[in-house]
Amino acid sequence: MLALSRKKSEALIINNNIEITVLEIKGEQVKLGISAPKEVPVYRKEVYVQIQEANTEAVNMDGMEALKNLLGQ
Repeated sequence: MLALSRKKSEALIINNNIEITVLEIKGEQVKLGISAPKEVPVYRKEVYVQIQEANTEAVNMDGMEALKNLLGQ
């Protein structure tokens, strides 16, 4: 993990096309602004984890049923 220090209004550039800017700092909370191409999904980690868990669960349930139907079982 790369750890960087930034002050309000300072930014980071990732992969030449993603910019993360520190918009506001209040106590222990930091507000970030993210500029990225539309094809780059941006999620809060807790939301991303929920999506991954839901996808895994759907594949495990629906995928097995589809496989059984394909095999005629």
